[in-house]
Amino acid sequence: MKFLKRFLLFLVGLLLLIYVLLLIFDATYLLRAVLVIYFNGHKTAFLDDYKYFDNVTIESGAAEPWPVSSKYNKESLTSKLASVHRETNTVAFLIIRNDSILHESYYEGYEQTSMSNSFSMAKSIVSAAMGKAIMEGKIKSLDQPVSDFYPQFKNGMAARMTVGDLSSMSSGLNWDENYYSPFSITTRAYFDENLDSLVLGLRGLEQPGREFKYLSGNTQLLAMVVQKATGVPLHHYVSEKFWKPMGADEPALWQIDRDGGTVKAYCCIAGNARDFARFGKLFLNGGRWNGQQLLDSSFVAKSVRPRFADAPQYGYGWWLFDHNGIKGYYMRGHLGQYTIVIPDRKMIIVRLGRQHRRSTDGNPHSEDFRIIIEEAVKMAK
Repeated sequence: MKFLKRFLLFLVGLLLLIYVLLLIFDATYLLRAVLVIYFNGHKTAFLDDYKYFDNVTIESGAAEPWPVSSKYNKESLTSKLASVHRETNTVAFLIIRNDSILHESYYEGYEQTSMSNSFSMAKSIVSAAMGKAIMEGKIKSLDQPVSDFYPQFKNGMAARMTVGDLSSMSSGLNWDENYYSPFSITTRAYFDENLDSLVLGLRGLEQPGREFKYLSGNTQLLAMVVQKATGVPLHHYVSEKFWKPMGADEPALWQIDRDGGTVKAYCCIAGNARDFARFGKLFLNGGRWNGQQLLDSSFVAKSVRPRFADAPQYGYGWWLFDHNGIKGYYMRGHLGQYTIVIPDRKMIIVRLGRQHRRSTDGNPHSEDFRIIIEEAVKMAK
């Protein structure tokens, strides 16, 4: 009995010491990380983790159902596709051809309206919101300095940083894009409860606008700019300018850093495959939806072209690919969330799931992504 009592006292003392150390080193976010990630048996953010955070709602309006092809689900998945879905725990897979759903599969209890975390697919949506703000004259152009909105960046290397630099991942800011280290700023941003302060504390390390370097902090700062420029909370802006006009089937959730706080704009919109596909259709149609120009066509065209010759894999908010004669662009998120557009075949592919096959050959596009586009094109012939 005495041993047990001593052990409990030791344990309480140890926990108090750990907590004090976390306070001293300003790392209390690690407690939240342990509770959400490790207690749920994961090593990184996971598909359903939005349930453990505060969220705001991206409201939908009148739903506009997708047309269904006369060949809907008549073509079986190829053996390679079926295999990669099993191996990577796909939960939703969608192929759209000529604006009609050709194939649709759901796994692990997921359904057409099931939500899942899109992670960094949200970056493409934030970039689209920037494009809309430019179209409305709220932001002057891609070349407007970020310091016009946040004077914290008016000095040093960051003084020349533009909103376009943020969207094209060329800010030169001091951000560590590491999803597995508990001490990286990316991990901190995911669990911290004062995201604005964290981002406004960034500083320029390199000359902006010179080279591609993928940093989630870029998109978070871009979202803050869009929100300040429009005077509208970002989730409301996305709802009014995209979610409602495009006839989303369901509302979506966007994680925030705390109750009443800031959206995690660089990630974390929880929605369904059919609604994510609408952004593919919008860009495939040059920003036009049902006769309404939601985005300027020149902005759309620029978004899906490389900004830098030595980084042909990225434009403004969209990943770009040219694989074995299959060319296009896509929204991409952690663990293999994809909304893929193949313009010359008028195809949109959405894959949502728990894992992905990392590239082992230096290719900027993961192995499962390459299999998906190859096999989906075969199915859509």
